[in-house]
Amino acid sequence: MSNSIFIAKLMGPMMLVAGITYLMNIERLKAMGREIMESPGLLLVVGFLTLLLGLVLVNTHNVWVADWPVIITLFGWMALVSGTMRTMFPTQMVSIGTSMINNNLLLRSVSVLQIALGAYLCWEAYLV
Repeated sequence: MSNSIFIAKLMGPMMLVAGITYLMNIERLKAMGREIMESPGLLLVVGFLTLLLGLVLVNTHNVWVADWPVIITLFGWMALVSGTMRTMFPTQMVSIGTSMINNNLLLRSVSVLQIALGAYLCWEAYLV
């Protein structure tokens, strides 16, 4: 089994379930986001975990192809940048995060995108 298939088998269901959960519970998602923004320690932990996820993905799957595995690579790089920003620039990230939490259309759109990407990764990992 290739790295791409293995990682898609992990990421696909996780993204699918998370996206559906967020979409069904937007207010709870917003409350959790505010909780993270109000806790410097929690923001730092989330930042380091996101940074770690990004490093794992970039180091195990830095595949730049014109095919579906590039989704995993892009996700890894986004996690790497996001985790780095959260740990190094927490004040600015709280400001950005707060404005994102207050944007219902953005939250719903990201949830739908997450569902679509999760379903697509599941398709590629389990059915193709």
